[in-house]
Amino acid sequence: MTGPGALLVVGDVVTDVVARHRTPLAPATDTAAEIRTLPGGAGANVACWAARSGCADVRILARVGADALAWHAGELRRAGVRPLLVRDPQAPTAAVIALVGPDAERTFLTDSGAALRLAPHDWAPELLAGAARVHLSGYLFFAAASRETAGRVLRDARAAGVPVSVDPASAGFLKELGPESFLAAVAGAECLLPNADEARLLTGRTDPLHAAADLSRRFPLVAVTLGAEGAVVAADGRVTARVPAPPVRPVDSTGAGDAFTGAFLAARLAGADPGHAAAAGCRAGAVAVTGVGGRPATA
Repeated sequence: MTGPGALLVVGDVVTDVVARHRTPLAPATDTAAEIRTLPGGAGANVACWAARSGCADVRILARVGADALAWHAGELRRAGVRPLLVRDPQAPTAAVIALVGPDAERTFLTDSGAALRLAPHDWAPELLAGAARVHLSGYLFFAAASRETAGRVLRDARAAGVPVSVDPASAGFLKELGPESFLAAVAGAECLLPNADEARLLTGRTDPLHAAADLSRRFPLVAVTLGAEGAVVAADGRVTARVPAPPVRPVDSTGAGDAFTGAFLAARLAGADPGHAAAAGCRAGAVAVTGVGGRPATA
């Protein structure tokens, strides 16, 4: 183990097909677009951004199909992440089609494939060896098998004294599951990292600052991302920091929240206080939106 300890991410590895169209979609005919196939997945993206942000030991546990296991493992290693990938003998690797409009906002079409089939037997407490922090991708909580697995990871990490962070991942899936069901499933996490829409759903509050404060009564630390407006940090029922985002010209907002989370967690592992960690997250998010896809550029 190198440095302050490892970050273990338990989450999703996804094949992203990113289609950037400069004009509105034209129903029943063609719309010109730039289309790329890229490695993605919220959990994998977080891991890659944490490695890019200086975390020397980053690992990810995820389930993938045989169709793309070798490619994804290679891309993770190239980004400085140690892949702990479980081969699924039945389901293909998860895939997402990201439609990115002229405003850089994106709409996702998601085939969860093997990602949400991460099973309890894929996990072992021994995987916590050397870990100083665990991060759970919220996507795991949206299917029964992976939710059970995530729950075991959370319990085992807490028993070992390892703090756990969770990002809710998807406002759409969160609404289907139900806010209270999600909050019950992630109870015991040390840090919650929602975006503004997810924070509103989880609390019923329209103001994300009020939502952050409310959530920090359930979780010791909360950081809510606000897109181009930066992020807000809350603890003990009150907002403790408001951090601006660097001004940039966005190209693709895919993965901006994952970039924030990866850099935030790397900074926390390095000893930064939550406000400075959120500033590091905002800087990474600003870099992320200037490129295509959810991963940092690699040499």
